[in-house]
Amino acid sequence: MQGSAKVIGALNHLLVGELAARDQYFIHSRMYEDWGYGKLFERIEHEMQEETEHAAWLIRRILFLGGTPAMVPSALNIGSDVPSMMKSDLELEYQVVRDVRAAMGTCEQEHDYVSRDILLKMLDDTEMDHARWLEQQLRHIDQMGLENYLQSKI
Repeated sequence: MQGSAKVIGALNHLLVGELAARDQYFIHSRMYEDWGYGKLFERIEHEMQEETEHAAWLIRRILFLGGTPAMVPSALNIGSDVPSMMKSDLELEYQVVRDVRAAMGTCEQEHDYVSRDILLKMLDDTEMDHARWLEQQLRHIDQMGLENYLQSKI
């Protein structure tokens, strides 16, 4: 099926972001593991797997619409400590939210409701799971102090 070039472009833009999120979570998860923060490693490893799943949804849809997936991720922002890693990941998630909402608008304009529905699930994962969890962790750090927070993540 040949889909709208605008929708394919919007989906490819999202794919670039999902690949970057996957790679950034991959690196951050391994840093947490190396530092001995097992709980953070497990959570960010889970996030990496979800980003990979989002990318797979986008790839399948782009191919179905007759497009070619853009498989080069955008630039990564790797943190150097736990707070900077979480802030970097949260900035990335906020960008994904903005991009998904814009792509959903494009899908609506082009009457591609199947793509829009796929993006709605991604938006829910991003807003209610990924970004919300990161916001909670940064709030915990502010409330209990970094040292106490990190001790709870070993």
